[in-house]
Amino acid sequence: MSGLLGQAVSLLLYRFLRLIFTGGMDGGSVMKLTGAEILIECLKREGVKTIFALPGGVVLKIFDMLHQQKDIEVVLTRHEQGAGHMAEGYAKATGKAGVCLVTSGPGMTNVITALADAYMDSVPLVCFTGQVPTSLIGNDAFQEADNIGLSRPCTKYNFLVKDVADLATTIKEAFYIATTGRPGPVLVDIPKDVSMDKAEFTYPSSVSIRSYNPVYEGNKWQIKQAAEAMAKAKKPVLYVGGGVIFSGASQELMELAELTHMPVDMTLMGLGAFPGEHLQSMGMLGMHGTYWANMVMHYSDLVVAIGARFDDRVTGKVSEFCPHAKVIHIDIDPTSIRKNVNVDIPIVGDCKMVLRELLQILRATVNGDQKKLRKPWWDQIREWQQANPLAYQQAADGPIKPQHVIKRLYELTKDMDPIVSTDVGQHQMWAAQYFKFAKPNRWLTSGGLGTMGFGFPAAMGAQAAFPGRLVLCIAGDGSIQMNMQEMATAVVHKLPVKIIVLNNRFHGMVRQWQDLFYEGRYASSDLETTPDFVKLAEAYGAVGLRASKPSEVDDVLKEAIAVNRPVIVDVPTDRYENVYPMIPAGGSNHEMILEDPPHLKTKQAGSGQVTPQDSDTILTA
Repeated sequence: MSGLLGQAVSLLLYRFLRLIFTGGMDGGSVMKLTGAEILIECLKREGVKTIFALPGGVVLKIFDMLHQQKDIEVVLTRHEQGAGHMAEGYAKATGKAGVCLVTSGPGMTNVITALADAYMDSVPLVCFTGQVPTSLIGNDAFQEADNIGLSRPCTKYNFLVKDVADLATTIKEAFYIATTGRPGPVLVDIPKDVSMDKAEFTYPSSVSIRSYNPVYEGNKWQIKQAAEAMAKAKKPVLYVGGGVIFSGASQELMELAELTHMPVDMTLMGLGAFPGEHLQSMGMLGMHGTYWANMVMHYSDLVVAIGARFDDRVTGKVSEFCPHAKVIHIDIDPTSIRKNVNVDIPIVGDCKMVLRELLQILRATVNGDQKKLRKPWWDQIREWQQANPLAYQQAADGPIKPQHVIKRLYELTKDMDPIVSTDVGQHQMWAAQYFKFAKPNRWLTSGGLGTMGFGFPAAMGAQAAFPGRLVLCIAGDGSIQMNMQEMATAVVHKLPVKIIVLNNRFHGMVRQWQDLFYEGRYASSDLETTPDFVKLAEAYGAVGLRASKPSEVDDVLKEAIAVNRPVIVDVPTDRYENVYPMIPAGGSNHEMILEDPPHLKTKQAGSGQVTPQDSDTILTA
């Protein structure tokens, strides 16, 4: 009897312990976890290694669980907008979904800018937000916001999880939606009680959403029609956007361009999809694109748009856009086709898969005659390139030209395969013009939304993904101050981003428009006072450097690159330098302003940089 009693006690003890640790008496039941634990397990299953986050009351359970595990690094940001942009930078540099976590109320409202930015630029992002308990939703509880309503216009999809049993499936669907089809941000709103409740944890191996089925394979008949048009065109152009990068189609693009001997125009988001120094690269087109890239587009007889959306910064005046050209448009998003311009041959599908089919047909049909057929076209292109090259004059003893800084930065780092981020403004356009990218996923910038404050946190996200890589951030003195607080994050997490501040003490692009179109009235564009960025860097525990004259630029840049710490390089530049070429708003692609008009040349002659040594309008400690 004693043996049987012992076995019975052991069995009861086993079932009791199982009840405690799994939440079930049945020997075949699945382990139960809290919502916070389920979230972390799901992130691990998705291969997430880094999450950018800022805590708050309703997400404390999640942060407590994150604190107790070692597989996922939590980068504590100083502002939720910074967390969102870091996740964007991570996504753009890796091609994987970036992940951020913020609290309810102001946490959500602060991250919206990053969600809108990711939505405009098709960046795969999964944003987890905290929410008040489900019983309080709609009661104006403390730090409550309508996260679903707020995010609906600026996310690809959003979820409110009301039952912890639905959490794992929801997270699986969120990552699937964010990374398939046309990528974009997805929001998962998690009420406090859902993060604390328990449920049996199982993670789906696959996802099936009846209403969401992206088309990857293009229509074969349309692809054949496109191949025939490409083989016959005398003045064609490949117009390439960020979709080529997101689909991983750069190699196919290279083969297509060389096989067909076509020039390649890239959008701001498409830079790096095709090597910038390749002889067939026209560089960037559009409002501040190269002269020849815009002329090629305007006078072409066939435009082959690949992963691009014909936005207004490219088309200019739509009624006069490519007036002599037939248009082929390849894009995975059917809503982008014929949205802005008429398309003769639409192909809905993944860029990589469609280009592979195109290449199969073209290899069998084209021959060496392609180069001969297009020789007059290339002769014309070379004339355009020689007639109006990108140019600036850097006097040895004059003010530092911003173009000179970027050109030297490129020449000093191109063999290091750097990742380059920018903020938004004049410096962004100069970087797009003078930095040549040989590979995709090296260029991080805000295109559609034009978000000042994007560049620094995006660079940090890329640096978190690639700790050993050189990551550069080219910024203006106005934009860098919009998320300057993240320098504390960079220092604490040892993210050695190099920030080059082109400091003209203006919101430069605004000032340029005011000079050209508003008779030089600087309404709220002159920053008047600006901090001493060297001392500011040092206050955060970073490195601060300054180049005050042209002869110092190279040495200061080399020193910044060599330091394995976050660095701010302050470069006071010519205050009134303008970005050209420029297509004025409402103009067509061939109507470019190529240089300062006479009244601005007079102002330029008297302009110059202002250094901290000469100015009493620079804030110092």
